[in-house]
Amino acid sequence: MFQLAFTACSFPAIVSYALAANEDLRVYTDELNKFEISIPQDWQLGAGEPNGFKSITAFYPQEASSSSVSVVITGLGPDFTRMESFGKVEAFADTLVSGLDRSWRRPPGVAAKLIDWFYYIEYTLQNPGESRKHLFSAIGMASNGWYNRLYTVTGQFVEEESEKYGSNIEKAVASFRFI
Repeated sequence: MFQLAFTACSFPAIVSYALAANEDLRVYTDELNKFEISIPQDWQLGAGEPNGFKSITAFYPQEASSSSVSVVITGLGPDFTRMESFGKVEAFADTLVSGLDRSWRRPPGVAAKLIDWFYYIEYTLQNPGESRKHLFSAIGMASNGWYNRLYTVTGQFVEEESEKYGSNIEKAVASFRFI
């Protein structure tokens, strides 16, 4: 049913790192959308109402925080049959991050910097005068039998929360897989 292996082909080293036993994480399974992800034990679940071609599921800490992990699923047109339909991985990552960068403006806007790419993208964003935000995104495609869907998994935390949330957010994003 699924046309493209997501995590296993895109970044196997990260997957094995993330799937190591971790009692701080629990597995969340979405039978309807056919995915699972390991998230921190005590995090809450929030879900938007699906509108046919888009749905969002988010996980966040109980206490007030800027940290979260989200899974956004978007329907794709028939011309998007493989991840390569979006272009080469490096070009895709560069386009995504450079499209967010506004540091060249006067006064400067948000600064975005590409850290790594393999359809698993690590980058930072920083608005002038605000904390740097770290983001991990994993992007994959699968079919529900009628149309292809783009899955975008994003974990984020501010620099001040990196010790508290950084490791588990990175592991959560890397643990995403289709079922």
